[in-house]
Amino acid sequence: MNTQQKIESLREELHRHNYDYYILDDPTISDFEFDAKLKELQELEISYPEFADPNSPTLRVGGGITKNFPTVPHQFRMYSLDNSYDFNDLEDWEKRIVKTIDEPVEFVAELKYDGASISIFYENGKLSRAITRGDGFQGDEITNNVRTISDVPLALRGDFPKSFFIRGEIYLTRKNFDKINKIREEEGLDPFMNPRNTASGSLKMQDSGEVRKRGLSAVLYQYISDEYPAETHWELLAKAKSWGFKVSEDQAKCCKTLDEVKNFIVFWDSERHKLPFEIDGIVIKVNSLKQQQQLGYTAKSPRWAMAYKFKAEKAETELLSVSYQVGRTGAITPVANLKPVLLAGTVVKRASLHNEDIIKKLDLHENDFVYVEKGGEIIPKIVGVNLEKRNLYQPEIQYIKNCPECGTELIKLEDQAIHFCPNEMHCPPQVVGKMIHYVSRKAMNIENLGSETIEQLFREKLVENAADFYTLTKEQLLPLERMAEKSAQNILDGIQKSKEIPFEKVLFGIGIKHVGETVAKKLVKNFPTIEILKNTTAEELCQVEDIGEKIAESIVDFFKNPENLLMIERLKSYGVRLKKSENSDEILSDVLDGKTFLFTGKLSLFTREQAEEMVEKHGGKNISAVSKNLNYLVVGEKAGSKLKKAQDLGNIEILDEQGFLDLIDRESDD
Repeated sequence: MNTQQKIESLREELHRHNYDYYILDDPTISDFEFDAKLKELQELEISYPEFADPNSPTLRVGGGITKNFPTVPHQFRMYSLDNSYDFNDLEDWEKRIVKTIDEPVEFVAELKYDGASISIFYENGKLSRAITRGDGFQGDEITNNVRTISDVPLALRGDFPKSFFIRGEIYLTRKNFDKINKIREEEGLDPFMNPRNTASGSLKMQDSGEVRKRGLSAVLYQYISDEYPAETHWELLAKAKSWGFKVSEDQAKCCKTLDEVKNFIVFWDSERHKLPFEIDGIVIKVNSLKQQQQLGYTAKSPRWAMAYKFKAEKAETELLSVSYQVGRTGAITPVANLKPVLLAGTVVKRASLHNEDIIKKLDLHENDFVYVEKGGEIIPKIVGVNLEKRNLYQPEIQYIKNCPECGTELIKLEDQAIHFCPNEMHCPPQVVGKMIHYVSRKAMNIENLGSETIEQLFREKLVENAADFYTLTKEQLLPLERMAEKSAQNILDGIQKSKEIPFEKVLFGIGIKHVGETVAKKLVKNFPTIEILKNTTAEELCQVEDIGEKIAESIVDFFKNPENLLMIERLKSYGVRLKKSENSDEILSDVLDGKTFLFTGKLSLFTREQAEEMVEKHGGKNISAVSKNLNYLVVGEKAGSKLKKAQDLGNIEILDEQGFLDLIDRESDD
């Protein structure tokens, strides 16, 4: 056997042992023997680099550095699933299916792993490319990092098709999540919040060797191609397993009826916490691929699949104290500090109390025993108090009177539930928050200048407001923690580039209270320079559509403040755009003239900013709330109260994203 044959033979043998260990859970050699063969292969590959293979088992260890993850389009769109929280939703879904295809239907029920979605392309039996879900249309290519995950085969076996995509979930087991947090705590770092976010963040680490150390797992559950080597989803799962994939087949069920699906859900709702990983529901799919094709897709979801989400869990724990956080606008948020308690698979130590009214409604006393719930299995909140355990001598929780950061007396407006710190120019969290807002993507979009860097700059007294960014030098940046010369130059380049940002984004970025993106655009349209705007009265501002007394007074107050005026003058002197561009009002058509629009939910075909711009470019008008004046509500994923209110009013046309685009095209054709 020559050297090349020896290398290829070792690779094939190691791939087979990986399959036995990770897929069949039936290892045929010891870890010591496996490591010895792996080391032998590594030494041969180092000595004979001409026989390199990107899918060699030796590359599982990682070590490659990826500075940027390129964004690539999905050949087949990654849709999201419609959610249901009760059996009535599932029954309605089944009725819609039967009505459409008018023939018997069977289902496959699978665990809904709580992780990060991935799409992996295999060509000639080799892992070729791995892409994150992204927005469903395009995602980040993270192939090197996915190669380090032992559950993902680098080379397939058996009668696999020439090329195809397989989709699944990258996740962290509870054991590996706890191991990561133990190491972080020993190093004096804050622990990660939950396995799902940690898995997602791990996939975007630059060093694949570090990704390997995280101990990520994967389950693959969906075959995607133009042609299918089977007639049902259940058959595809079995084939995928035979090719070398870790699939959900062992904890899935092919169900002849919806009642069988319900029994499967009930079983796993009670048994899920015995699993070594987290799930947040059950996915139900129509088994027949032919029927899936007949049912097709909505603008955002397959009609042949549904996710049943488990209800939020409760736990009881002790309230240790209440602390208070100060936001960018000066809003004070009370936070309950809790005795650590395990809830839905993660340890909960804090929960938001929102405002003083919530504290009073709960009638919270010091050291109460409280019930904590995870809304949507993510954000903990206190939903009640165990009065039987209350110590009657413990006093009520008294809301603070002064800002915890700067000591200024708090104010509470009559029409609002939140307390505010009025010291907006000198209260540290507010000052830093305004600068973070200024550099954000929807405002000045200054890349590489993140919140941690801004906090450092503020602590070093190098910046106190947005204008100070334009005086920064490389010599000032380099002494900061984790700051290299290239990073410093990137920040300075980003600051310089921000001088090209249009006036409406600058106006949004400087942080006038109540002036959001839409209001900023309307102000610029009516007051084309900062000079005109700052000399405008509240009465004149109220003449502008959708600007009421509260917004008008806030704008006038902003320009009354000498420190704000000085910042504006400095921004102007540094070349920041504070007047409207000549072509910014360009109108493409008047097809939406007289029509009003509101966008809600998570949009996938375009950003909200792009959508609102399309409305304006075609003569329509964006409004900020559901009312009788609204003509069209455009709905993305996870739409909530706005959709319900529109449905209740009855006179508002509800569109999905594609319907909105079709409306523009249809009106244009007319």
